[in-house]
This record gives sequence, structure tokens and C-alpha cells, in this order.
Amino acid sequence: MLKRVLIANRGEIALRIIRACRELDVETVAVYSEADESSLAAQLATCSLCIGPARAADSYLNQDALLTAARITGCDAIHPGYGFLSENPDFADRCVQAGLKYIGPSGDVIRKMGSKAAARTLAQNAGVPVVPGSDGPLSGVEQAREVAGQVGYPVLLKASAGGGGRGMRQVERPEDLEGAYQAAQAEAVACFGDGEMYLEKLVLNPRHIEFQIMADSQGHVVHLGERDCSIQRRRQKLVEESPSRALTPELREKMGAAAVAAARAAGYVGAGTVEFVLSPEGDFYFIEMNTRIQVEHPVTELVTGADLVKEQLRVAAGLPLSFTQEEVKVSGHAIECRINAEDPEHEFRPCPGKTEFLHLPGGPGVRVDTALYTGYEVPPYYDSLVAKVLVHAPTRLEAIRRMRRALEELVIEGYPTNAALAHLIMHDPEFVRGQYDTGFLDGHLEKLLELARTCDQLTTGKE
Repeated sequence: MLKRVLIANRGEIALRIIRACRELDVETVAVYSEADESSLAAQLATCSLCIGPARAADSYLNQDALLTAARITGCDAIHPGYGFLSENPDFADRCVQAGLKYIGPSGDVIRKMGSKAAARTLAQNAGVPVVPGSDGPLSGVEQAREVAGQVGYPVLLKASAGGGGRGMRQVERPEDLEGAYQAAQAEAVACFGDGEMYLEKLVLNPRHIEFQIMADSQGHVVHLGERDCSIQRRRQKLVEESPSRALTPELREKMGAAAVAAARAAGYVGAGTVEFVLSPEGDFYFIEMNTRIQVEHPVTELVTGADLVKEQLRVAAGLPLSFTQEEVKVSGHAIECRINAEDPEHEFRPCPGKTEFLHLPGGPGVRVDTALYTGYEVPPYYDSLVAKVLVHAPTRLEAIRRMRRALEELVIEGYPTNAALAHLIMHDPEFVRGQYDTGFLDGHLEKLLELARTCDQLTTGKE
């Protein structure tokens, strides 16, 4: 087994990795920026080390600093978590060149699957259905116009190296294509340093379904069921659940087999997620693969009983998967709500600040992944995610009721969050019936915010 792991990340995922390592008797090194000196990860790791100023480019994205920290602290592996360098193939290569285990797929695999255009071609060759669109990267606006004319509007422009909704634009009309292309490409260059673009037909009113896969170096590849991630704002996921109400057993089997085929074709090793869109007619299409652990991985852990981070560590050490496909069983229903330090009343503006008071929900079937504590200062330099509230129950309706109760118990004082909005989503009739798609929040946001204002007036007595 590994002896000492450097965690090249921060926040709740850094804490999650520390806990998994501790249970496997693996030592941890937490690196932190000057803004994160008081973080729980820095306090709970075996040892911790400051690697630079608050700006991510000078700390969590500083490859030289991370590799130096790993060397001087005697680490034999690096876990990148999610975000930051977790899908950077050059960093994966440099870790290996430095004699470190990289807890994730190889740099070559990240390159193949990290480029949406290349991943699309690989999926096609593996017999996995893909959305009609460009065959490989676009050469420019004129080729984008030609492909869009062939597949028909509306279309979606995507950065090959994109993620999290960045470098992506929806185009309804031919006259809007050039401006959208330039804006998406500029955003892609700014965020990912790569302006390569491709185009695909926009599937209207889809569900966003992703399959969790795990693979080892012995050639075993399995999936651990799906997560429905269709409740999104600007293509950023807010609520995830498993299993999906939209899938029949037959469709689940087909999509799971396609996810495994894509991962196997890539020569994948580690934890990853194969993402699909599911049309209202029941047709599914591959859209991308995330070559890392996902924010929402605990949803799968709750319904399968697997510990995905421990499994990552085992696989990185060269051990085989601890389960087979036949041994993966989904039990009950799980839901996750992402809690962000942001103000839904003001365009979801990030709202960093001091956590004046914190009370986390508990009780049967409730899990909270967070690095918050009373007095903790949420820095303004990074992602606004501050907690993930998860529930597990025998049925979907029981899980919804349990999530309502958990969110009612959650208290975070000091800055606005989206917790009240998440609570109202849990009461929406269409969500309760499972009749929603990726356009749900766009169509319901104003109504939900108005309800939130009314509830606030009733509880505070203010007009």
C-alpha cells in the first residue's frame, strides 16, 4: 500500500482524502495557500506545508511547488482531487517522471478523454452513441457554420478542454454563431489555455446522466450505476441523485455497458465518470468523460456501499478492484445538494466571508461533506462550494423527505447560501414526481426565489 500521499487540493475534497488515507493507515501531506492556513485539512493531515500566495496560479496550480513539496516531505503519491490540476495530463506525466504515483489515469489517457473532440472519436470507435456534430476539432467559424447547417439548429459549441459549463455556448440561429464561437473560444483560452472547439447538435430537454466507473491496472473495468445530474444552473450541477427515475432496467444496462466500453477503449485506470445526455424519447448519447473523482461521488457511495477514494488509493498502489461487476448492488435512494456561498437573489454572486455560526444536520441516513467550522473564513479566491448535504433512504420519496429535514437543520451564518433554494426544490411537485430535465431550474428559478422571499418574510416578520 502507499505510505504517504500529498493532497494537491483544498476544501472538502482534501478532507475527504485525508479521512480515507487515515482509515488505510496512509500518511498525508496537506498543502495550502496563505489563504487556507487555518483550513481543517491543514490541521488534520499528518503534516502540512504552505506552497504559496492565495492566488491559485501561485499555489494549487503551481506544479513546481507541488512536486517540490512532495519530494521534501517524502511522499510516494499525489492525489489531485477534483478541479485545479486533476485533469492536467502534463502534471500527471510530471508526477510519474518524479517517481511518484499519480492517483488517477495516465497523462496519455487524460489527453485522450480530456479533449472532448478526441473522446467523442474514441467513443464512436468503441460503438458508443454520440450526439451528431463535428468529426474532431473545428478549424474555425466557417467549418462550424457548415457543420451546424448539416445537423440543424440549435447547436452547442464546446471547448475541447472545457468543463463546468465554461467555454460553452448554445446557438439558436445562424446569425448568432460567429459571436458565440468567438466568446466561447476566448473563455476557453482564459480558463484552460486551449481554444480548440467542436460543435454538436443540441438535444432539447434532455436528462444529464453520468455513470461512475472504476478500473484497475489488471484490466478490470466496472460501473457503479448512474447519477442523475439534471438539476443545473448554467450547466453547473446543484442536485444529484441515484438511481435515476428516468431509466428503465434495460436502459440502465445499455448505458452502463456503454460507459464500460468507453473506459475500456481508453485504457482507463482509476475512478472516472462517463457522461451522457438522455433525450425525452429514450435515446442516449455520450458527451464527455471526467478523468477524476467527481464532486458528487458520495451519492454513489451511499447507494453501493463502496468507498471510491479508498478504491482510488488501492488501484494506484497496483492492487485489483475489491469488487466485481456482479458484486455491485444498488440499494435505496440517495440525493446530494451542493451548498454554495452565493446569493441567489443577486445572480448567484459568490459571497465569501466568516462563518459566524455553523450547525450541521445529522440523524439516520444523513451525511455532510464539508471543511467548514464556526469561525472559518471562506476565502474569495476559489470555488464557492462550502458543503455537500447528502441523504440515503429506502425509497426516493423518503430520501426527499429526509433531505428536507436535513436542510431545515442546516445553519450557516455569516454569508448567504443557496440552501433555502435547495430546500424549495425538494418541495417542487415536478421534482418530487421526477419529471424534470436540464432546463428545470431556468424555468422555475423566479418562482422558487419568490417563494423564498415569502418564506423569509413569514419567518422574520419583515415586509
